[in-house]
Amino acid sequence: MRNIWIICRRELSSYFTSPIAWLLLTMYSVIFGFIFWNFVAEFIKQGMEMEMMGQASPMNINEQVIRPLLGTSSFLGLFVVPLISMRLFAEEKRNGTIELLATSPVRDIEIILGKWFAATVLYCWIILYASISFVFLFRFGNPDWKPMLVTLLGVFLQGAALLAIGTFISTLTKNQIIAGALTFGACLLLWVFSWVSSYDSSTWAQVMSYMSVITHFDSFDRGVLSTKDAIYYLSVIFVGLFFTARSMESLRWRS
Repeated sequence: MRNIWIICRRELSSYFTSPIAWLLLTMYSVIFGFIFWNFVAEFIKQGMEMEMMGQASPMNINEQVIRPLLGTSSFLGLFVVPLISMRLFAEEKRNGTIELLATSPVRDIEIILGKWFAATVLYCWIILYASISFVFLFRFGNPDWKPMLVTLLGVFLQGAALLAIGTFISTLTKNQIIAGALTFGACLLLWVFSWVSSYDSSTWAQVMSYMSVITHFDSFDRGVLSTKDAIYYLSVIFVGLFFTARSMESLRWRS
């Protein structure tokens, strides 16, 4: 565990000593803040229109602001994940330090978990930093915080699963741009797999739909903590890190 923490801390330090983490924090917060402002503005506009027309239909800030906003946050993760994961092993290969890493007394699993933990912590920090906007909703409104936390958990699990895939892809090349592009393509495919179930109900379509990350995010998006969907994300994390371990093993043998 100590080696995992050392590698994780080293990786996080490399993120924050370079412009990567700060650029991602800034870009994501600006985009998230702009989307937040639009949802809140639309919510206020609808409330004022209903009041002027004398309608007493209750408005739900969770359903009309928080839920669509966190759903958008899940989509934005498709762009953030490749930028975080592309450098994990590709940079080691480019700098020629992968051989030192592969022949070091540290176990492969410790290297992999340390790097993946660092990427996941950065991803969670970016989401939480942008989510400071929700403070205004609690200051001036009365949203239900429980379904919001469940949806945030879904966003974190989805990001961690995609980062595990990105970690594996990063071991396949020393070019960070290629690693980022391949990770984005893989993440996008796992997102759009669910589309086939809208026009086909055959077995292969159901299997592809089940493989989609967005299919398993739906329950979290509704504020429902689903065990089977959490297990799906944990399974994707396991598979991604398992293949990363096999790739690292081949690097160790070649070294």
